[in-house]
Order: sequence, then C-alpha cells, then structure tokens
Amino acid sequence: MTSTDARRAGKRRGSSEQLGSSGKPGEPDPRPGRPRRWVKAVVLGAAALALLLVGTRLSVLPGIGDFFGDTTKDRSGPAVLKSIQDMSSYEAASGNFQVVVDLEKDAKFLPDAIRGTRTLYVGAGTVGASVDLGKVASDGVVINKERTTADIRLPHAVLGKPALDPDRSYAVSKQRGLLDRIGDFFSDNPSSEQAVNKLAAQHISEAAKDSGLTARAEKNTTNMLKGLLGSLGFDRVTVHYGPAPR
Repeated sequence: MTSTDARRAGKRRGSSEQLGSSGKPGEPDPRPGRPRRWVKAVVLGAAALALLLVGTRLSVLPGIGDFFGDTTKDRSGPAVLKSIQDMSSYEAASGNFQVVVDLEKDAKFLPDAIRGTRTLYVGAGTVGASVDLGKVASDGVVINKERTTADIRLPHAVLGKPALDPDRSYAVSKQRGLLDRIGDFFSDNPSSEQAVNKLAAQHISEAAKDSGLTARAEKNTTNMLKGLLGSLGFDRVTVHYGPAPR
C-alpha cells in the first residue's frame, strides 16, 4: 500500500468515527443520556416525597394531612373485666377541679431550640370524698330500748383518687427542640403525655386536701343518716366521727 492509499484510508476512518447514530456527522448519540435523565427524575421525585412527609410530620406544612385524607379506625379489642370489688363507702361529696400544668424539661449545656420541651396542659378532673360505713365498730351504734334515739360513731371521711376527664383536659401548646422533633419523628413518646397527666392529678389531689371536701362529706353523711333513721321513727340521731375517746 502506497502512502497515498494510507492517507485515503485514514480519512475514511476519521469520517466514519464522527458519524452519530443518526447518520449525520458531528451529532452525539442521544441514547446514552436517556437512562441518566430517568435516574435523576426518580431521585428528585423520591426526595420531594421524603421532604413532603417530613414537613407533614414536623407540622411545617399545615393542611397537608387534610390533603391526603387521613382516616381513623378503632382496632381496639373488647374490654375485659379483671375484678369486682364490693363497696361499703358512701360518697357524700365530690369536687370539680381544673389546673394549668406548665412542664418544662431542659438539657444541660444545650439551648432550648436544640434540646428541650415545654408543654402547657389544662387538666380537669374530679375528686370524691366518702365515708366507709363498713368500718363501723361493733360498739359504734348505740340505740336505746325505746328505739327513739341513736348514737353512731363513724370513721372520718377520706378523699378518693383524682379522676381526670379526657373531654375537658387538653394540651394548649407543646414546644420542642430540634433533636426532640427528630426523635418524635422516628418514634412516638407516650411518656411525655403521661408525665403531664400525673402532674395534673397530683396538683388536683393537693388542691382537694385544702378544699374542705371531707368536712362537707361528713356533714352530708350526717344529714343522710338523720333523714333515713328519722323515717324509721327515731326522734334523735347523733353522729360522731373519728375514734371513740378513751
């Protein structure tokens, strides 16, 4: 092969290398770029969906939950009776209480915006005061022969446990740091709600001790016994509270 033939063959190879899949010289092959565009579209769509879910979870985008149309289903099982207790107490008074709980938890060496919670909660509930008629001593009731007078000695009235009303109790606001928001995103923390409920019940119980409920319960119990025994023919009914003097 002469030098002239070699130059002609090189020119033909160079011309064939510049032709694209379309057969036109100078145009790049578009097919290698298509898979990359699809991958970018899928990644961008997944990232947008993730940001949307995170924004909904962190309450950054209000109204998104209504857009998706959340529904509530009660999948609870039937209630099971565990035990039955016979009651001998007469609940003679009940008080309604309301308390505003301001519970704040801070982390050392970290600002509240990073780590910390503050919950403002309104707790409403009732406390009952009762007299246990089943604890009357054998000599606690004295009746004369004519059955016209009765002298009764009862134990002092006691307060019951506070019962929070879920229909009247609610959280006003809950402020959380960034780390707490991220933690709540991955797992719920029911202990935080339990803490404010316990604190509300504790404050209500302390308020009930200074409310005069026990004195009111003893007064109502006395009136109940006088009315009951008076209808049976007793002319005088006297009720005492506490242990008998020695």
